[in-house]
Amino acid sequence: MNFTYLPATPRNEEAMLLARVIGEVVATVKHPTHEERKALLVQPVTLDGADYGPTLVSLDSVDAGVGDLVLVTAEGYSAMTSVGRGTQAPIDSAVIGVVDRVDLLPGSPR
Repeated sequence: MNFTYLPATPRNEEAMLLARVIGEVVATVKHPTHEERKALLVQPVTLDGADYGPTLVSLDSVDAGVGDLVLVTAEGYSAMTSVGRGTQAPIDSAVIGVVDRVDLLPGSPR
């Protein structure tokens, strides 16, 4: 049985994802609440490291870089508050951690 992450939807409240940073988004003009923050392209992954679901644009709050395995919140309020931009910032997804490793209990679903 493979464990997979599901994107946040009205029916699915899971909003924390493991993802790999695959690029940066450069924008010369952006919302004032996004100034001085990097926007990263992140690819959600399964616990086995396989790509899962669509690529996301996430605002970086931890100085992550291309190739890093990261923890992403894909729920608006959590994303807004985690990057310290207030509750009115237009942010749907944020990188909130750089993952050093994932340890699973023996027999855990993947």
